[in-house]
Amino acid sequence: MVKTASTPGGSGKASGAQKEKDAPPPPPEPLRVPVADSHTHLDMQSGTVEEALAKAASVGVTTVVQVGCDLAGSRWAAETAAAHESVWATVALHPNEAPRIVLGTPPSGGQAPQTARDGWARQPGGDAALDVALDQIATLAALPQVRGVGETGLDYFRTGPEGMAAQERSFRRHIAIAKEHGKALVIHDREAHDDVLRVLAEEGAPDTVVFHCYSGDAAMAKICAERGYYMSFAGNVTFKNAQPLRDALAVAPLDLVLVETDAPFLTPVPYRGRPNAPYLIPLTLRAMAEVKGVPEDTLATAVAANTARVFGY
Repeated sequence: MVKTASTPGGSGKASGAQKEKDAPPPPPEPLRVPVADSHTHLDMQSGTVEEALAKAASVGVTTVVQVGCDLAGSRWAAETAAAHESVWATVALHPNEAPRIVLGTPPSGGQAPQTARDGWARQPGGDAALDVALDQIATLAALPQVRGVGETGLDYFRTGPEGMAAQERSFRRHIAIAKEHGKALVIHDREAHDDVLRVLAEEGAPDTVVFHCYSGDAAMAKICAERGYYMSFAGNVTFKNAQPLRDALAVAPLDLVLVETDAPFLTPVPYRGRPNAPYLIPLTLRAMAEVKGVPEDTLATAVAANTARVFGY
């Protein structure tokens, strides 16, 4: 769950604006062809899992992929997928978790689940601690309800040079885990495009690779297409300053495109800045259909088939 501090004092107008910002957006018009949210974080959203799934299903989002970012979040993802027919799980150490484990420092924000934060300052660091954590991810990856290994990869935005070696070491191990268990590899790539592609080439990519919240340009999209990598687009494809993402989507083959929320982050326009959730997938999918120049139902049909193929359900 993401907690937003209330605005102390101030005018009624300011208080009203804050309430509107905190309020969930209204449900969009339902999709005619059901699709999946290929990447979400239910453990960071308000309300219950059951409420989130029911609200998503009411607008045609009938499947969600719950993504793990650390050990606690990955265990929760696996347990949640086991308990709900419409949920599948992925498990991993987020790229920013690997250096935190090695350095023995607590998370400072980003995408680490709230439930995992309190104990980090008491954890011993070092490569051995990272190996232990990765072994536990490998054990979770063997579970039948776990259909992907991720989100893993490289993030040069939140982690500086001192953490790059740990990130790359962790990324390479995740690639091996995905191949060992025949699961999709779900990649977090932030300002690290060349190195992500390099490591995949050096290690040999698994059969199925997904670039979650695709952040590259059109040239990179063509490379991904040549290598058969899937590209999953999130609500930021609707942002005014995201023309490079739209250019990438325009050249991405229809059979390699997924849609996601990455909720509670990246809420699509016109609700940017408000809480995101799987039920808002129709907004992003309709914007994507416009970029691709195809009917909404055509894109939804392709996305549904692609997601089922990626995660094997």
